[in-house]
Amino acid sequence: MNISKPIAGTYPDYYTNYIELVKSEDLLTELFNESILTIELLSSLDEETLQFKYAEGKWNVKEVFQHVIDCERIYCTRILNIARDNSVPQPGFDQNEFIKNSNASMRIIHDMIREFSLVRAASIELLKSLTSEMHERNGVANNYEVSVKTLSYLIAGHEIHHRNVIEEKYIGN
Repeated sequence: MNISKPIAGTYPDYYTNYIELVKSEDLLTELFNESILTIELLSSLDEETLQFKYAEGKWNVKEVFQHVIDCERIYCTRILNIARDNSVPQPGFDQNEFIKNSNASMRIIHDMIREFSLVRAASIELLKSLTSEMHERNGVANNYEVSVKTLSYLIAGHEIHHRNVIEEKYIGN
């Protein structure tokens, strides 16, 4: 199933950078391929790098990765609610509180990678299960009107963004 890219102006402006990072309209393949790149990157890092913070008040690599996992779960919850035509607005969340209470720094990276792989597989299966009509449905999430397909592209773009941040700011690639 091909999920077309959402049109600029149909989603909150702050999603633009994420959505523009997704180059393919074969979103399901892109989600799989991007997850492999993220897994390969994180598997290659030693514990010192995984604990590194490039500036005061910033998260370490494990916390960034936990943020990606948490957000994907939240985006999928929003997708499910909107796709199922639940008109109840989906709440926002405080990402800093999530990380503060995540225990990410103490986790084993291979456990986190396994969790990410399972979350991603579930996300792909959810998106595959939806009809074209469901992908076009709009709802309210974090006080913004948003479509299922926008949230679907946000999953991929958000991951790419944070992998780029890890490469540029944490390991200097």
